Amino acid sequence: MLTGKTVLVTGASSGLGRHFAAVLARHGALVVAAARRAEALANLCDEISAVGGKAESLTMDITDADSVATGLAALARIDALVNCSGITQTVRFMDQTEDDWARIIETNLTGTWRVLREVAARMAATGGGSIVNIASILGLRQGGQLAAYATSKAAVVQLTQQAALELARHGIRVNALAPGYIETDLNRDFFGTEAGRALIARIPQRRLGKLEDLDAPLLMLVGEGSRYMTGSVIAVDGGHLVSSL
Repeated sequence: MLTGKTVLVTGASSGLGRHFAAVLARHGALVVAAARRAEALANLCDEISAVGGKAESLTMDITDADSVATGLAALARIDALVNCSGITQTVRFMDQTEDDWARIIETNLTGTWRVLREVAARMAATGGGSIVNIASILGLRQGGQLAAYATSKAAVVQLTQQAALELARHGIRVNALAPGYIETDLNRDFFGTEAGRALIARIPQRRLGKLEDLDAPLLMLVGEGSRYMTGSVIAVDGGHLVSSL
């Protein structure tokens, strides 16, 4: 499906980014796995190579403009970008500091914009490509104690659509994937608590998503299956966004 394509994945050292890198490599892409943690990236690339995939590591800090420019300058071609770097913090609105706010906005919004802009310039010079920004259903509705994260992801949705409008003339498609609550090693214990089970009960499908539930939408957006889509935001959330009040 993606044979011959080079796909850059940011935030690839852990979480969704790591999973996406493995999925894209399994479907034939040469994956450039980018993040700050060189050792974690090396381990990921070894795992991909061990099952016959192709991956290269790129140590890059999306909050540093020079790091992004230098890192991307080393790449001959980028056919697709999965913009996945992100951080979160659970804190009451009144307790959040300005430094907390700035750190999340800088990573989730400005870092996403920074990589998108640099990659778009390269794609425009080589005939276009596909960009997938990883948003969240929290960019489309509210969640307690997540003001900075939800605001950053709402901005990523708007950034996606603004970029889609301006970059279409260059043959560049820009779409967003908005996951709901996905079960991972980091949140599994919480969802076993009373509060976690109560949250699951509000999801119409009455279950958490699994990482593999994101695979087909991701592959569609990266590949030619979405060739007439740009500016779209695809929620993968078990119906959470349409749950009743």
